[in-house]
Amino acid sequence: MSARTVRTRLLAASTVALAALALTACDNGKGVRDEGPSAASQSSAQPGGSTTAKPAADNGASTGGSAATPTKGSTKGSANGSSGKTGGGKATGGGTGTGGTRNAACNGANTRTTATEVSRPLNHLLLTVTNTGSKNCDLTGYPIARFGEAQSVPPVAEQTHPQAVVTLAPGESGYAGVLLSAGDGSGGNGYTAKTLVVGFAKGATSTPALPAKGVYVDDKLTVTYWQQSLDDALSY
Repeated sequence: MSARTVRTRLLAASTVALAALALTACDNGKGVRDEGPSAASQSSAQPGGSTTAKPAADNGASTGGSAATPTKGSTKGSANGSSGKTGGGKATGGGTGTGGTRNAACNGANTRTTATEVSRPLNHLLLTVTNTGSKNCDLTGYPIARFGEAQSVPPVAEQTHPQAVVTLAPGESGYAGVLLSAGDGSGGNGYTAKTLVVGFAKGATSTPALPAKGVYVDDKLTVTYWQQSLDDALSY
């Protein structure tokens, strides 16, 4: 055997031995196995590599996902918030003209009027008007009171003008006071009246009953404006 042949066989044997050692090093847990193409190479090998990952929308974190599917709570809240009624429903002002609207006038057709002689103040009559209708009405002005066969009606005490229109809800009452005669006897042209007709600013009149004995009136006869309060009506 020649020297060249011997060297060739030794070189081949060395190569095989080195390959065996390399494989052993990979299997002993200290080397790195070849697991195939790396994640980076897979990503670069496919167009838009990041699209191969599971979309974040699956776990609700994606902006696109939350915009496309609003949560139940946010949908309900926005619906309630944007369609709320304005002002609760009823118009303000109780028909006193606020917002360009007014109630019908109180008169003998939609109210009941009573006349009561009171002990205090002296020589006073209380007129009470009660709304018998189903809607609010405005009691404006003062009672146009005609006692007995009188040809004229008594004047109104201007200082009793109310601050606002008197509005009566169904079943509610308004009041006016009547000074029948001078308490000190200084009045003249006195007479006893047994009938009374009460007129209103608009509409039908009313004929409340007077006491059976009638009421004594003289030229001091004066009425107040219609009032919301009984006390205000009898303060004059």
